[in-house]
Amino acid sequence: MQFLSDNAARVHPKVWEAMQAADAPQPPYDNDALSREFDARFSALFGRECAAIWVASGTAANCIALSTMVAPHGGVVCHADAHIENDEGGAPGFYLHGAKLLLGGGENAKLTPDSVRAVIEAINPSVHQVQPHAISITQASEAGCVYTPAELAALTGLARERGLKFHVDGARFANAVASLGVSPAEGVGDADALSFGFVKNGGFCSEAIVFFDTGLVEVARYRRKRAGHLQSKGRFLAAQILAMLDNDLWLDNARASNAAAAEIAASAAGRLVNPVEANEVFLRLNADERAILRGQGFSFYDWDETTARIVTAWDTVPEHATALARAIAAL
Repeated sequence: MQFLSDNAARVHPKVWEAMQAADAPQPPYDNDALSREFDARFSALFGRECAAIWVASGTAANCIALSTMVAPHGGVVCHADAHIENDEGGAPGFYLHGAKLLLGGGENAKLTPDSVRAVIEAINPSVHQVQPHAISITQASEAGCVYTPAELAALTGLARERGLKFHVDGARFANAVASLGVSPAEGVGDADALSFGFVKNGGFCSEAIVFFDTGLVEVARYRRKRAGHLQSKGRFLAAQILAMLDNDLWLDNARASNAAAAEIAASAAGRLVNPVEANEVFLRLNADERAILRGQGFSFYDWDETTARIVTAWDTVPEHATALARAIAAL
């Protein structure tokens, strides 16, 4: 019974079907008919003009997006727990040619206007220090919590006030939108770019970078090529994403994973490390309790010495979620 990660989940059958349907001769790279649908499809989804491209990983999506906003001598304000800081193997420094990550704080792995100000106001506005060029947040956060539209508005307002670009790491954007019960546009706010995650939510190997500042897309196309992410048979990457957008499959999948997480969280009174607002559950479990759960067939990661992380996915078997909820309650 797998609760290690939504990266370990199956590929949705409709994604496989779409890739099979795309297996016919088409112009290479992003000149195929499916890739050329992206701008219109994402513009319709977000209700404003967008330009969108595909890449093969979330790391590339985050770093290529940020590379269009941040000069090598600049910096990106992000949370100290952000994926770009802790889980991308130095890729931001590589793709951004040495630009620095400027780390802020905030509960539940979320930045606040005050925590951003604390970072940027401590910087001497001189050539001797790295100046902030952008803010990057994670929606949903690394703690499994979501930014509300009001929180987004406060942060993007600060970005505009300070002349900073705004990026959203949306590896679990679907889970955030499903949790909030808002439109995709409300879930991203006035961002300049969104790394829209599909792999964790039923995709195979394709993520989207959605540019709301459409002037950024042309440099992104060059940087995607230079980074080795302009795949020759790009129609297969495009097909995955379009299949997930069709009939809001991306939202249905997220609702399923969120519901499984909510059931597990409801059984864990007093053990929750943070609110459960998406598809991740962080629980206080000692070594003996973890061994008991694993002995019953449940797999999950140790987050630290006192915390376990349980992640549900679009294909989490409902009976498995129920069984885990009951096992936790029985500890």
